Amino acid sequence: MYSSSGDSNGYHQDNKQQQQQLQHGMSQRDRGRRVRAKSRDGFGEEQKVTPCTEFDKAYFNSYAHVGIHEEMIKDHVRTNTYRDAIFHHQSLIEGKVVVDVGCGTGILSIFCAQAGAKRVYAVDASDIAVQANEVVKANNLSDKVIVLHGRVEDVEIDEEVDVIISEWMGYMLLYESMLGSVITARDRWLKRGGLILPSNATLYMAPVTHPDRYRESIEFWRNVYGIDMSAMLPLAKQCAFEEPSVETISGENVLTWPHVVKHVDCYTIRIDDLESVTTRYKFRSMMRAPFHGFAFWFDVEFCGSASSPINPQAQVLPTAPSNNPSVDGSQRKKRTNPNEALVLSTAPEDPPTHWQQTLIYLYDPIDVEQDQLIEGSATLTQSKENRRFMNINLQYSSGGRSFVKESVMRL
Repeated sequence: MYSSSGDSNGYHQDNKQQQQQLQHGMSQRDRGRRVRAKSRDGFGEEQKVTPCTEFDKAYFNSYAHVGIHEEMIKDHVRTNTYRDAIFHHQSLIEGKVVVDVGCGTGILSIFCAQAGAKRVYAVDASDIAVQANEVVKANNLSDKVIVLHGRVEDVEIDEEVDVIISEWMGYMLLYESMLGSVITARDRWLKRGGLILPSNATLYMAPVTHPDRYRESIEFWRNVYGIDMSAMLPLAKQCAFEEPSVETISGENVLTWPHVVKHVDCYTIRIDDLESVTTRYKFRSMMRAPFHGFAFWFDVEFCGSASSPINPQAQVLPTAPSNNPSVDGSQRKKRTNPNEALVLSTAPEDPPTHWQQTLIYLYDPIDVEQDQLIEGSATLTQSKENRRFMNINLQYSSGGRSFVKESVMRL
């Protein structure tokens, strides 16, 4: 995975000097410097700088490896939607100053430069910033794209920005807690009336049935080459279903209309809003089937101002019919105007992405009848040990029985 030369990220010695220069903010225009964070008057309140923990350093180091960036770039749904969104809002980007939060290889920064941005600050705390700087040079964009190696909380940009772009979403939307860096960038640098891409996000959940997964992981042990290994079942359930599972399901696995867990407005959300999210849900099963667990997925919207050009090819999420059996009515938001927003969706019925869906399985399935209620609550909390971990508490009742499932999503 890494080279054996002692350079943990596989860099040659000459790249180390570039890395040190970037870490000290020695950019092409020397506009970025690592100094004390301060707020701009776009969103007002002075931000308390979050210290960089050992967990944060490990997180940043994980993004120094090329494999994770290759996976993201090869996710054509993700990358093409971001590119489309940038050119969809070209009139708001052309001639303007942009900051790319968590720039990675710099691909979104380069898209913004191609859309006519006057200047793009590409910020990344991972050592991949070294390669991003080389990519910028190779594409003759050093006069427009300035790579800053450091956390958004630490680097300094000596001007306000017109646009913030970031691919901050983690599994289950909030896992990894990168949204906090976008909020920090917004409060420090974004002009009033500035543009944030994506502008909002919505996390959904729904009960699912997945007999094939249960059969492969659990039922397998009942008969292994003619040997009864059912004594393995308790351990098999714990190992298979103790933690959330990131995998791809289809719309056929979903038992009900989804419930909105959390809506995120990137213009107004605060960092402390991310510490804990709680929702109560009430589902009604649309079919008779074993209920194996809950699936979570999200979508993000790229909305500009009224002056933003409308893309007639914008992807539109399906609208629930008027007789939607969702009990509490918090199904996916309806969109009556197909030009309202460009949307990146990770829903089971949409083209797959590298985010897939996040499933939390029950240790034992519950047989539900058509129209049977499934109700309870879900609480997602940042771990006190490591804010990038997510503690998940699910309380659910159906058929007169009540249960609690707790799990932790870790890096």
